Formats: sequence, structure tokens, C-alpha cells
Amino acid sequence: MIFTEQQIAKLNYQFKGISPVEIISWAVKNAKKAVVTTNFRPYEVAILYAVSEVKNEIPVVWCDTGYNTLNTYKHAEELIAILKLNIDLYVPQQTTAHRDVVLGIPQIDDPKHAEFTEQVKLEPFRRAMAAHQPDVWFTNLRKGQTAHRDSLDILSLSTDGVLKICPFYHWNDAQLDTYLAQRNLPNEHAYFDPTKVLENRECGLHT
Repeated sequence: MIFTEQQIAKLNYQFKGISPVEIISWAVKNAKKAVVTTNFRPYEVAILYAVSEVKNEIPVVWCDTGYNTLNTYKHAEELIAILKLNIDLYVPQQTTAHRDVVLGIPQIDDPKHAEFTEQVKLEPFRRAMAAHQPDVWFTNLRKGQTAHRDSLDILSLSTDGVLKICPFYHWNDAQLDTYLAQRNLPNEHAYFDPTKVLENRECGLHT
């Protein structure tokens, strides 16, 4: 799926107000190889449900930092079972216990924080994308989450040319709460990302 920026802008105009399932169906129909990425943060269940509703066998890449809360791990296992997700798990090459001894969790203003983010998030993600080599990448980014994400849209191109698709990009929390309630889907808010700390800070995965 090769598009110019002009074509993507036109599609984003057309897709605004279209249901996530229709957007996903269009992408799946045209994709050579698609993946979904997730960290099981709040509202991730929406994208996982919507994609699995269209094509359940699409690989779901989970890059687990090793620092998730107990609630997040329980939530992940529940969703994997309920939605029968085709999970492909990627973890850092160093254990959390070992890293706690040699590096810990540096504060965001600590120069070592970049190394920490590389170890627990960026390297596993690059490894996952290299293994799958997708042309379509489904993710649940939404407008209003960070300044960088406000510059994106339903469709955008990643730095390596993969078509990034955010079917719920224009949805707010209230709309997603209704979406989940109508489908009796569980959500979980006890989530911690050690690379972000602040909710409105970009983790680096999408820049």
C-alpha cells in the first residue's frame, strides 16, 4: 500500500466519520501484511476488538516492558482469552530484575532515561517490526493524547513508510466508554508506562 501524502490527506477526509470497522475492512482488503500493536493500556480493547472482528488471525504484537501493573497483566490475559488474540510477545533482552540493579528506572530528565527507553520499548518494537515487516500497522492512537499525536490523523506514514492506521483517532473517552459498554468489553485504567511517566508525554515509539 503505497500512497502519496496527498492521497493520504484525501483518504483522511473521506474516512472522518466512518466507522472503525469500515476503515479496518478497507485496510485489510488492501494490505499485504498487517499487524496490530498493543500494550494493553486503557481503551486498547477497542482496537483489539475492532480488528479481530474483521480478521481475527492478524498478529497482535505486544511489546511488554516488564513494568506493567498486576491489573494490566490480568487485563491482558482476559482479553487474549475473550478475543482469541493471535499474540506475538516481545520483551527486552535484559530482565527487569537485572536492569533494576544496573540502571533502575531513571527520571525523565536523567540522561540514562533514553537508554532505558531504548532497552524496554524501542528495541523490542524494532525487532517485532523487522520480524513481521508489515505494510499496515493498526494502533489506537487518538487525537488529544500528546502534541505529536495531534499532528497525525486516521492514516499516516511511519518513518519507515508503513501505513499507520488509527481507526478511533477522532474518538474521545466518553465515546469509547459507550462503545465498550454496548459490547460488554472490559477496560482497565491501572496502567503504568515507565518511559512516559506523564500521560501527555510521547514515549518515542510513534515519533
